[in-house]
Amino acid sequence: MGRVYVYRRAHFSASHRLFDPQLSDEKNFEIFGGCSNPNGHGHNYYIELCIAGEPDPKTGYVIDLKKVKNILRVQFLDKVDHKNLNVDVDFMKGINPTTENIAIAAWRQIAPSINEGKLYSVRIYETEKNFVEYRGE
Repeated sequence: MGRVYVYRRAHFSASHRLFDPQLSDEKNFEIFGGCSNPNGHGHNYYIELCIAGEPDPKTGYVIDLKKVKNILRVQFLDKVDHKNLNVDVDFMKGINPTTENIAIAAWRQIAPSINEGKLYSVRIYETEKNFVEYRGE
């Protein structure tokens, strides 16, 4: 057999403000545009996990997708859905919640719980057209 890539996708809604607290509001607006609005703004995000590995000869699974669904919910979605990423999410404290940083934070939350196969990538879709992918590098 060969390596197989298993995907799970989920939705969450969250708000955030992109800014550097050491900079003026004017400089933050210059760098981050409307995303630096002091009152924040929100997105309907999608997260996509990819787990890679060899299928188990008995089950045919790399990992049971029900397990992935539960890990994703407990380790990430329950903590970010309908939250302000700047203030409500412990693992995002002090981190500018760009899509790139959300993907890295999601990896760190989820990877330790994947015990069958290996987490290969995390994609965060901020919009239909904009997404990032992190592979734990």
